[in-house]
Formats: sequence, C-alpha cells, structure tokens
Amino acid sequence: MKAMEFNSGKIPVWCPGCGNFAIWNAIKGALADLEISGKDVVNISGIGCSGKMLNHLRTYGFHTLHGRTLPVATGVKLSNHKLTVVVNGGDGDGYGMGVGHFIHAIRRNLDVTYLVHDNHIYGLTTGQASPTTDKGLKSKSTPHGVIDEPLNPLAVALNAGATFVARGYSGEVEHLKELIKAGINYKGFAYIDILQPCVTFGKTYSYEYYDERIYKLDESYDFTNFDNAMKKIWEKEKIALGIIYKKERDEYASLHPQLKDDILLNSTGKLRDISDELARFK
Repeated sequence: MKAMEFNSGKIPVWCPGCGNFAIWNAIKGALADLEISGKDVVNISGIGCSGKMLNHLRTYGFHTLHGRTLPVATGVKLSNHKLTVVVNGGDGDGYGMGVGHFIHAIRRNLDVTYLVHDNHIYGLTTGQASPTTDKGLKSKSTPHGVIDEPLNPLAVALNAGATFVARGYSGEVEHLKELIKAGINYKGFAYIDILQPCVTFGKTYSYEYYDERIYKLDESYDFTNFDNAMKKIWEKEKIALGIIYKKERDEYASLHPQLKDDILLNSTGKLRDISDELARFK
C-alpha cells in the first residue's frame, strides 16, 4: 500500500497546525515504506487528541479506555503475535492513568511500537496540566501553578529496563517516520516519545521553542551505552532526537512455547464468524 492508501476517508478534526497531522503522515509513510498491508496492522488508541488517530488510519483498530492502550495491545499481540501492533497515546493517557501499564509492558518486552504524543498538557479537555507539565505552569487545573515536579518519561523507561527508547518531533516528519520504521522493525517493546506542540492550549512548548533546541543524534552516537542515554535525556538546554538507547533482548512471544510455531488463535479452538455483528455498525 502507498502512504495515501492508509487514509480512512474520515476528515481529521485536529486543530490547524496540530502535530497530530505530522504524526499521522509519519505513521502512514512508515507502514508504506515497510510494505506492510493495513490488514496486518492493529492500531490501538487511548483517549485524547492522540486517540483520534484510530479514526484516520485504514487499519484494524481498538479505541480503549483512558490509559488502557497497553493492556489491550498486549491482548492483541498475544492472540496473534504476527500482527504489527502500533499504539498511540498521549502524555496524559500514557504517563498519568497508564503509567503502571507502561512499566509492565517494558518488563514484558512485548513486540509493539508505542508512540506517545507528548504535548505536556491535556489538549482534548482544553488545557489541564499533565504529568509532564513544568512545575509552576498555570493551567485550568492549576490556576496557581503546578506544584509537582514533571515526570521524565524517558528516564522512567530506561530505569524500568526498556531496550528501545527514542525521541521524535512532529516538526521533523521524515526523521519521525524513520524512527517509527525502526521501532516497528525492532523485535520487542519500541517506545518513542514524540514532542508535539499543542497549538491551541500549549503555553510554552511551541514549534519555535523546539526549533531552537532540538538536535539530531548523528552516527557517532553510541545508542548501546546506557550511561550516554541517561545523560542525553537529562540535558537541559538542548533536546536530542533519535534512538537514544537500544539493545537486543528476547521478545516476549519468543519465550512462550505456545507461541513459537503458530499464533494462539489457531490453537485455542474454532474461530467465530462475526461478520453479521460488524455489519450492524457500518
């Protein structure tokens, strides 16, 4: 399929200039470049502006409860580990309600690609503070300023044992597409934090803010060095983009004798035809 063929036909309702348009194009481009058919892809989305990604991709999909993308992705992947599973969630979705699932998905090293649209705010509900909002920032939910320290999600991932940790930026679509391709090709839990300005409710993290600070890791960077990775994610003045840490580790399904030779669906009994039920929702 070509990238445009992954369009579902539904018109996006994201705000003009929203980084979700770029992430959408990067996902479509990655799937097209990797020559993966939409029928072999399941997109799991959470709640929030990022959750609408499900509506605009011509793949299978599942719109979950807030923060529950990774448990659903786990079920899908275990049922049929030959599918390509891409998860889209926001910083509120994944680092707030879903942070426990985030850590346990890392522990399992399930073969899914987890894209977190990190705009440092709850955008869909018009601008409340999220776990990555800076201390002191005033928002609808924190009129006197945030008093909590912001979460560094990449540090959480590295300390939890993640073996593919990357950072992309919605202002660099081609670079982001290559990261998503690398994540899909990686056999294990591929986590990509995507910097994404909220053009309507974001107060600090604009395109101008990121354009002045981001830089891309070059070929001289050793992404297998854990200490280097920890230094990169704590940089204050500049923001590194690219694969920050990567190493090989046994993927979850490969450790299960039940999943070694065939998909679980083929060993658990007869499949049921649900075409009639699906037709009711067309």
